[in-house]
Amino acid sequence: MKHILYIEMDNCIGCRSCLAACTQCGGHEERNRNYVYDVNPFVNRQTIPMMCLHCVNPPCARSCPAQAIQITPEGAVLSALVEKCVGCQNCTIACPYGIPKFDEEQNLMYKCDLCYDRTKEDIPPMCASVCPTNTLQWITEDELAAKKADHQLGQWHASKPYDPLETETRVQISLPGILQGKQKLY
Repeated sequence: MKHILYIEMDNCIGCRSCLAACTQCGGHEERNRNYVYDVNPFVNRQTIPMMCLHCVNPPCARSCPAQAIQITPEGAVLSALVEKCVGCQNCTIACPYGIPKFDEEQNLMYKCDLCYDRTKEDIPPMCASVCPTNTLQWITEDELAAKKADHQLGQWHASKPYDPLETETRVQISLPGILQGKQKLY
């Protein structure tokens, strides 16, 4: 059964264990490929994890003149191939989520590859495998449907395009606690 990365934003406690795990994923050269942002550091301690959302029709890949960004059969959008990337940075500009980063020293774009060496074997990505609060989850499509049924908020996840700047993504995001103004106790 196919698994997907599911993010429950309101569970994040800012521990950054996902960042530490990301550096240990194969092929990352001990470099973080995801981020944890402080939402409003002067008001509260709310944090959110951000990683590539693996768009169905990725703007980063469409904007690459060298076709350096590959999309796997499973839908993972990979970092730029070293042998093809020309360092134009079109991908960093094209991404509506601000995910790809450019390494000046290597003249190369890098981003979350969804731990493709693991996920192609249906093993959870490193970030999801260490998250202590289940903010990042590796779930089946049936489990996702059950989670959606638990929330009667109508369209509650940010994965279908409604605006020209948005794009359909393979990573699903839940914000029900934040949207309802409720605090969740894990």
